[in-house]
Amino acid sequence: MKRRDLLKGLSIAPLAGTVATLLPFKSSAASNAKKRNLFKELGVRTFINAAGTYTFMTGSLMHEEVVDAIRSASHDFCLLDELQDKVGEKIAAMTKAEAAVVTSGAFSGMTLGLAGILTGMDEKKVEQLPHLEGTGMKTEVICQKAHDIGYNHALTNTGCKIIQVETAEDVERAINEKTALMHFLNIEADKGKIMHEEWVALGKKHTIPTSIDIAADVPPISNLWRFNEMGFHFVVISGGKAIRGPQSAGLLMGKKEVIAAARLSMPPRGSTIGRGFKVNKEEILGMYVALEHYLTYDHDKEWKEWEARVATIEGAVKPIAGITTEVKVPTLGNVTPTLHITWDASKVKITTKDLQEQLRIGEPSIEVVGNEESHISITTWVMKPGEEKIVAKRLKEELSKVCV
Repeated sequence: MKRRDLLKGLSIAPLAGTVATLLPFKSSAASNAKKRNLFKELGVRTFINAAGTYTFMTGSLMHEEVVDAIRSASHDFCLLDELQDKVGEKIAAMTKAEAAVVTSGAFSGMTLGLAGILTGMDEKKVEQLPHLEGTGMKTEVICQKAHDIGYNHALTNTGCKIIQVETAEDVERAINEKTALMHFLNIEADKGKIMHEEWVALGKKHTIPTSIDIAADVPPISNLWRFNEMGFHFVVISGGKAIRGPQSAGLLMGKKEVIAAARLSMPPRGSTIGRGFKVNKEEILGMYVALEHYLTYDHDKEWKEWEARVATIEGAVKPIAGITTEVKVPTLGNVTPTLHITWDASKVKITTKDLQEQLRIGEPSIEVVGNEESHISITTWVMKPGEEKIVAKRLKEELSKVCV
């Protein structure tokens, strides 16, 4: 069978058989080889992450259970669709969604979710995206002005355009026969005039699907199912942040018909706008195990550990003359104890940029968030145990030597 014919024949329906048993393949050569430090070999700087789960800092670190799953999965073949079927069923049950699929991140989930809404199960339409003219597909996505950020490029990748609104009345006026979706950005919820429940209600009133981006918005753990239960047609989240799955993975959750249609634009199918959003068997199983681990973890204990780490750093710098500290917890995204350190520039003679650079070039290297002048912020939730003591010592050293 030709590859093109094989791809056209692929279906997202559950496939016969079961996923291959994941038996580790042991190589005596590999097991006896000395472990390589590839970062050192390549001259790539590693650092203590006191900043957070930023993509450019490679997100978070995977738990050993996740790494074990990835390593184990690499030794066997399986059918990609069958694996997505089985894992999707498990993830949907865990997140109280009708259906779910592992994607190559939240961004790809947004593109795929909207693609599914635009095409339904029509394979001809799937191949026409992102060319909407003359196809009969809808072309507009309604979004609150405060929620229209750069990541919404994931939506315009389908060929749709964003229609900005600010009030419920604006939504009523904007809805027309071209409206495909109403999109919501959770992390900017407090900057818009329409909240989650009202947004979903407006969509239901006009039979318009609704979606929500919660990329970095766990904790709290309840966000994993809150928006599915609220009635959004699809929800996207990053896998490589607090869940600590593969950085290149994420979840698309939502209504069965939306997820089924979205998968028509996903690999292994070709000739689709989602072909580049490939997610391999190792990432799928890694994401599954990461979510499983996250849901069974003692989050109260973890929170206390974060607070203790923050307290260690705060205790080291607070006594320095001219230093002010405050611990805040963001309300919508990256919800973790965050230490804000500010200083009186007349007493502490260093700029934010210079302090960041001194921490960066030290040994070990440390990354912190630089805010406005004379202000940095620090999170400890992606640190390894004990790293908070190093950060505390280095900050105290750098701030003390410029204190007058």
